[in-house]
Amino acid sequence: MTPSAPADASAPEPESGTGPEAESGTGPEAVPAADPAPAPAPATVTYVGTATVLLRLGGLTVLTDPAFDEAPADYPGARPLHRTTGPALAADRLPPVDLVLLSHDQHADNLDHTGREVLARAATVLTTPEAAERLVDDGPTKGRIEGLAPWESREVTAGGTTVTVTATPARHGPEGTEHVTGPVTGFVVEYDGGTLYVSGDTVRHDALAEIGARFVIDTAFLHLGDAHFPTTGDRAFSMSAHEGAALARTLGARTVIPLHFDSWHHLGEDPARIPEAFDTPDLAGRLRLLPPGVAETL
Repeated sequence: MTPSAPADASAPEPESGTGPEAESGTGPEAVPAADPAPAPAPATVTYVGTATVLLRLGGLTVLTDPAFDEAPADYPGARPLHRTTGPALAADRLPPVDLVLLSHDQHADNLDHTGREVLARAATVLTTPEAAERLVDDGPTKGRIEGLAPWESREVTAGGTTVTVTATPARHGPEGTEHVTGPVTGFVVEYDGGTLYVSGDTVRHDALAEIGARFVIDTAFLHLGDAHFPTTGDRAFSMSAHEGAALARTLGARTVIPLHFDSWHHLGEDPARIPEAFDTPDLAGRLRLLPPGVAETL
């Protein structure tokens, strides 16, 4: 057997922190590994019906355009509305609502009688400046309803979660009909885990392109339905499925969830048009249809 060679006394000492003990993390100078950053709280969405969704973003509960009247229901006016299908979730089953994103208050498919009761219980409501004036509270909850002009932002905190909400441009009909339809707004919601866009009732127009330029949109909730009324001829007051697909391309949205496409007479486009419009190579895998009343992870 060949004897082992004697240790070389001239060999340099191992540098501190480079020896086997340091590598194994057991030496006296080992530094404990830093705790990993906590994962973002899961975000969930429940499709209630028409333009109403219930979002849970971490510890914060968000509701969009609350419409909770049972069907059938009629709403008279210059352009009468008729609801054919009720909500998938009754108003009395809602959790406490921290934030309502109200695109506008003029039409019952976005805010109906029961929805106004829900609105009265919400901690914070963001909407158009004109709607905020009409819905203003004079009691102990004064100040909880706030109107935002396009590109104005507000932070909202509840349950240990903070979101940033930015109002976005919207136009509820062809150019020149604003005096009839009234103002409307969309919203971008930035939270720890993603960025959402809620279009509100809008037709596709040039101002929407800036949303995709300013934000990286993870999920876009687009109001579709191609709304028409007998008294307004061929003029549309919301996007068709084809226009929604075109806007998805403009926004660069990674996921598109359609809203506002059924349950009312004036939303006359066949919902089957939606998957057809998104059945193109550049939009493959982006469309997501939500089952009513079921909480799903975003």
